[in-house]
Amino acid sequence: MPHNESPSNLTTYDKITQNVVESITDAEIRTLAESPLDKRAYVGFEPSGVLHLGHMLTANKLIDLQEVGMKIVVLLADLHAYLNGKGSLEEIQHTAEIMQKQFIAYGLDEGQTEFVHGSDFQLEKEYILDLHKLGTLVTLNRANRAMAEIQSGDVPKVSQAVYPIMQTLDMHYLDLDLAVGGTDQRKVHVLARELLPELGYSPCPMIHTPILSNLTTGIGKMSSSVGTTISMEDSPESIHKKINKAFCPPTATPPEDQDGNNPENPVLQIFQFHIFPRFEQITVERNDKHGGTITYNSYTDLEHDIESGNLHPQDAKKTLAHYLDNLIHSGRERLTDQS
Repeated sequence: MPHNESPSNLTTYDKITQNVVESITDAEIRTLAESPLDKRAYVGFEPSGVLHLGHMLTANKLIDLQEVGMKIVVLLADLHAYLNGKGSLEEIQHTAEIMQKQFIAYGLDEGQTEFVHGSDFQLEKEYILDLHKLGTLVTLNRANRAMAEIQSGDVPKVSQAVYPIMQTLDMHYLDLDLAVGGTDQRKVHVLARELLPELGYSPCPMIHTPILSNLTTGIGKMSSSVGTTISMEDSPESIHKKINKAFCPPTATPPEDQDGNNPENPVLQIFQFHIFPRFEQITVERNDKHGGTITYNSYTDLEHDIESGNLHPQDAKKTLAHYLDNLIHSGRERLTDQS
């Protein structure tokens, strides 16, 4: 299970590893936690539109890292998105500008955040030569395996095979002390750990955050291109409507469905990874007939009450929608003021 505690009693190590499912390696992360001030932590995003909860889970982690004194590097990966078939370079770069504003509106400290476009350095001669060197070391099968979880489309293209090799180089050229990504980035990160020493470069440690499941079905990951997602542009009414329709069985571990899929409970995931790390207490308002108002100090207690039947999924959904709107509200207002 992800490392997760209430936000008021965290050590530096706890703060770095909150909502992290894997550290590569834990020993390196512990060393980093001893002296995090001004260390450089990075995450890369393909510019793809409005920030949604999947993006914001990683943004929460970046805020955690800023709170312990680290500097954040956000790679707005325009060339990566182009290689992955996400549009023309001009369209992608326009979206990157919008995403930068959204990250700041959501809560990243602008003074401690460096936004970098991939095209700013990935077209330089030295980078290209290193890219060709790595290309001689990686088979197409290995590149495709590394890219499989993040590629666009069912049939891999040559451009997408180049993608994970570029990510490997990015970790060196951005002069990093820590790489952050969802678990879908794990294979790419492991590839970087193996390949960078081949060029005489030292790989940095890495942490992986969980992937939120599809809000409607609990199967597969939350994505702006598949199913329902919640973004910074959603109104309070839209958030309540989407959460009200969300998949939420009375358990954190739903049974396998008839097609052999293993769904997750996205409502409980959002409570665990978004709400509890940002609020000291969660209050569920119910009338006396349904048990009265109850306050939770930890996700574990809320999950227990869902499992035991003490908290009805519909009451959980109503409460989640309220806190999500609270979480998104300030960023949504800032974006409205900028437009």
